[in-house]
Amino acid sequence: MIAPQELIERITAAADYDDCIVIVEAKSQSNLRWASSTLTTNGVIAEQTVTVIAFVAVDGGMATGSVSRTNVELDEIASVAKEAGAIALAAGVAEDQAPLLRDKSFGDWSAAHLATGPEVFKTFAPNLGELFKKSKSDDIELFGYAEHTRVTTWVGSKGGLRLRHDQPSGRLEMTGKSHNRSRSTWEGRATRDFTDVDLNGVDREIRQRLDWQARTSAKAAGHYQTVAPAGAIADLLAYLLWTSPAKDAAEGRSVYAKKGELGKTRIGETFANLPLNIYSDPNYKGLESLPFNVASSSSSFSSVFDNGLPQEKWDFVKDGKLAGLISTRSVAKTTGIPYGSGGENVIMELPGSMGDLDSQISKVKNGLLLTTLWYIRMVDPVTSLLTGLTRDGVYEIKDGEVIGAVNNFRWNESPVDLLNRISSTGATEITATREFEDLARTATPTVIFEDFNMSTVSQAN
Repeated sequence: MIAPQELIERITAAADYDDCIVIVEAKSQSNLRWASSTLTTNGVIAEQTVTVIAFVAVDGGMATGSVSRTNVELDEIASVAKEAGAIALAAGVAEDQAPLLRDKSFGDWSAAHLATGPEVFKTFAPNLGELFKKSKSDDIELFGYAEHTRVTTWVGSKGGLRLRHDQPSGRLEMTGKSHNRSRSTWEGRATRDFTDVDLNGVDREIRQRLDWQARTSAKAAGHYQTVAPAGAIADLLAYLLWTSPAKDAAEGRSVYAKKGELGKTRIGETFANLPLNIYSDPNYKGLESLPFNVASSSSSFSSVFDNGLPQEKWDFVKDGKLAGLISTRSVAKTTGIPYGSGGENVIMELPGSMGDLDSQISKVKNGLLLTTLWYIRMVDPVTSLLTGLTRDGVYEIKDGEVIGAVNNFRWNESPVDLLNRISSTGATEITATREFEDLARTATPTVIFEDFNMSTVSQAN
């Protein structure tokens, strides 16, 4: 296989048009999977993706087109460069054109991909084995997986871009079942290297929730004061961001559009009743991410013309007010909404908030505790209305304590509306989504929502 750096040099040299950007992503992943407290599979995968983006001057501006391949061999270099150019000419003038970044370098360009492997689990795996022994002795079955991924990204161009970044990420999912599988709960963790995963803490959470399920009662649909743990909040944030392109808002197609005023947005409006901050920051400790923009194609979220631009801290909600929307340079020029790429992580915090999940439970007199939100679907992007189910445990809170489990629900809520119904938050912590796994780097607090709409009772377990 050709080294990514040489591949980029050869493709850009073969590109006989105005500019060419080549993005190479080398990915390696190591994983463990288990069922019934027994390791079932483990393995390592490796793959490489090459994207060639052509920029061709045509009457009226610049045309662009791209080709992606899982790999490109020596004898394919000329043809893939030519194919990208032909796609660009067929596409015509690009509506998102902007000056291309030139002559910029970042990172150790010449270094090879730093692959992950089984050694990443050298401490985690023995600890997992001990957890299996303990669970079997107590008639608890554990199911789940752990995976660690490293992605190295190279971005090179005819115009002198030479950018490189290494991104590690890890994920643990654990489901615990007991009493002949009549009880079930889930826990997840996000990590960069598995050295900070507290398996004993995961075990405690699972056992506590299985114990809570010893007492069950039925609850009717309705609006409840509801404690949502950090992971559930991260899933909701994913959908807030999913509808946040400035272009969609300016065209009146999202919840961030100013009603009845086409071309205007709700930036500056108060969205939260507390002075919350929601933002991305490539330098956030524990969630470090790409410091430059990488776009293999253009969309409402990104532009190939913006490749290589710095990804800096980007404020989405600041002090409770909508502060920004995801905007390319071309959209910024037409709408006046400042450029902001949205970043590769998301953080939500209420300055000064402290405490964990238990501290938030203690504040509720009569209410519910969620475990996770599941099967989330967008009902209406104009209002950001979502629907979904609860899963793996909903619990009744009475006088600040969990007293047992209740049935599952279908819920209907807009996360935008929910921002205005937060009565309390705990400290922000790095967490793992369950539903929206593509959002791999999140930090959020546990939150208490007022009047969370459990719209119907669900028979799902």
